[in-house]
Amino acid sequence: MSQDQYFKDLEEIENLQKSLTRYMMYYKFAMEEIGTKISILQQEFQYIHSYNPIEHVKSRLKNTQSIINKLKRRGYEFSIDSIRQNVLDIAGIRIICSFTSDIYRVAGMLMQQRDIEVIEYKDYIENPKPNGYQSLHMILKIPVFMSDRVEQVYVEVQIRTIAMDFWASLEHKIYYKYDKEVPENLKEDLKDAADQIAHLDHKMEKIHKEMQKLRHENEIKGKAEDKETERVKPEAKDYEDEKDSSNISMKYFSMMLTNSMET
Repeated sequence: MSQDQYFKDLEEIENLQKSLTRYMMYYKFAMEEIGTKISILQQEFQYIHSYNPIEHVKSRLKNTQSIINKLKRRGYEFSIDSIRQNVLDIAGIRIICSFTSDIYRVAGMLMQQRDIEVIEYKDYIENPKPNGYQSLHMILKIPVFMSDRVEQVYVEVQIRTIAMDFWASLEHKIYYKYDKEVPENLKEDLKDAADQIAHLDHKMEKIHKEMQKLRHENEIKGKAEDKETERVKPEAKDYEDEKDSSNISMKYFSMMLTNSMET
């Protein structure tokens, strides 16, 4: 690369960084929009339903340098249009659930939102990556309403269980420590740990379903007992009414007898 070309590329990157800093606010707003939708779902489950499938939520926004590095690695043009079309994970949200079934439940609720368009859907739970990685990935497109226009912005959403998130965090730290040159024995251990986590998630899911079944049976039993109580209550009330009526009659008879004797 000639010196002139080097300085030209450097100038392009500097100009892109300035434009990208202003452009990033759209991704921030889109991430907050999705975050609000998730928060509403959390509160709905907390106040209305007996079970909340969302444990906690994390969010992150790529910095400008990370975005530019991605353009370089993939050989994309240095422009805002290129970023809009090719870098779809600038804004990211990670949803952590307790059970695998919760992942699909939450994903379904998000996909049903009328202003959300699903651009990409990758199920690494049904089809784990070769290293054992599991998670559900979606690229969602959401409108951001500005004062003078509407921007369609992409947000990456990852949904996984607590166990999956723990494994992914550990794997990331190991790859970072070894600069992606991880020894084979560690790779094998990670894959084995991923398999055990998948088995654990499956077992916990089974326990969860058994608990739900018992709760449902107890609710039915409780309703049946309530109905029986309601059925018995009127009879008890009738008995009390009869008892009160009898007491009044006895008092009246006693009073009449007393008056008769005095006369």
